[in-house]
Amino acid sequence: MRVNLDDVTVLQQLDTIRALRDTQEYDKQFREGWQLAQTIDLPASGKAVRNVLVLGTGGGSAASVNLLKSYLFDELRVPVQLNQGYTIPAFVNEETLVIVVSHSGNTEEVVASYEAAIAAGAQLFAITAGGTVLAMAKEHGHPHLLVPGGMMPRIALGYIFLPMLAVLTKAGLCADKEAEVDELIALFAQWREAYGPEVPTAENAAKQIALEMDGLTPVIYGTLPFFDAPAWRWKNQLGENSKVMAFWNAIPSLHHDEAVGWDAPAAMLKGYHFTLLQDAEDSEKTTRRVQISAEILRERAGAVRVVSSSGSSRLARLFSIVYLADFVSLYAALVRGVDPTPVDVINLFKSKMGQPLVQVQVRP
Repeated sequence: MRVNLDDVTVLQQLDTIRALRDTQEYDKQFREGWQLAQTIDLPASGKAVRNVLVLGTGGGSAASVNLLKSYLFDELRVPVQLNQGYTIPAFVNEETLVIVVSHSGNTEEVVASYEAAIAAGAQLFAITAGGTVLAMAKEHGHPHLLVPGGMMPRIALGYIFLPMLAVLTKAGLCADKEAEVDELIALFAQWREAYGPEVPTAENAAKQIALEMDGLTPVIYGTLPFFDAPAWRWKNQLGENSKVMAFWNAIPSLHHDEAVGWDAPAAMLKGYHFTLLQDAEDSEKTTRRVQISAEILRERAGAVRVVSSSGSSRLARLFSIVYLADFVSLYAALVRGVDPTPVDVINLFKSKMGQPLVQVQVRP
């Protein structure tokens, strides 16, 4: 089934839980998320924080951690590590701040690693919409923030990313970011006027990129040290929303290994769509590498698109890519007549593991 991306009625019918609407309303969500974040009370533990471990998986929690690490790359004085498995690193102790993040509150890996962090005596803070994580936080008296549920975690970044940022701020690990958050919220209101479903394809970069990718395998290249996280997020959104295989890497590191794969047979490379991200903070050498990569790939690949970030602050520029990627991934599903919400393969894994399935509700 092929869908005209300018037929808003059909798009809305396919989009069963209104993922497009929730994405359009990021300005509202991030404003509410920031207001919630200001209520966080992080009691003094009497212990120094030597490192931070975030327990989280999936498109909301893990994406938020990676974005935070990119955003604060040259500011944080302690290492921040994402933990997505059932166990925790040996370094975790009473000087480790462990942020437990599970939107559903029932993520199997997070619950298991939360128990391990308790046993290790770590300083703990939980962010969740309920479930087992909330029950554990209450049982053990751990400070926590209850955030709104009712949407897929991968679309709930405002309720996950901003509270994590606030925890780091209140722990004294980074400066106050209110001005940058205010800029981001204002820009979301502008960007939705560029990418929303009512904007015709001829004027809508998100729809144009989705159509370019259609039928090709997407590869997203970010830039180090700040724009690898948006590339990773874009790849994951294409998997969850678009139901397509996608890949990512970062410049300049990929030029030492993966780039040799560009010498693959022509028939193979013609099946790939490359999106290269670039940012105002990229070094001169990195910018040149992006340009050269695009030049080489245009001679070999099915399609190549260079995407530049927008906004003044690094926070805004990071999310300018994230926001575009979210819309692209939704349109890349809808153009094929696919509802972007269901995650049938994830439910297949969960059923085989005996875990609760992801329940999808039709939203008004």
